Amino acid sequence: QVQLVESGGGLVQAGGSLRLSCAASGRTFSTYTMGWFRQAPGKEREFVAAIRWISGTTYYADSVKGRFTISRDNAKNTLNLQMNSLKSEDTAVYYCAADGNYLRDYSNEASYAYWGQGTQVTVSS
Repeated sequence: QVQLVESGGGLVQAGGSLRLSCAASGRTFSTYTMGWFRQAPGKEREFVAAIRWISGTTYYADSVKGRFTISRDNAKNTLNLQMNSLKSEDTAVYYCAADGNYLRDYSNEASYAYWGQGTQVTVSS
């Protein structure tokens, strides 16, 4: 089992920045793919970004490319999401996800076995 705990959400003005973190514990997850998803009110959960834990290869949704940066800290077993130039449409609950496989379909939430509880990000315009 893997436990994931997100932190760093909050209220920020449009154009501002926030940094989300996801602390992982439990099984060694050096082979995991990890990702961030988000769910806005009344909408389905959507892919934000993903990272291959060993290689560090990253992937982004078009809507956040150039504004968000996903990274990992191997020593601290932590996944991060730096969010810059935030827009009102970025308002959502953000979830950290992980899986022990090299996920081909990293943007599909059904691919991930482990999920955090979510952290709220609210961007005021």
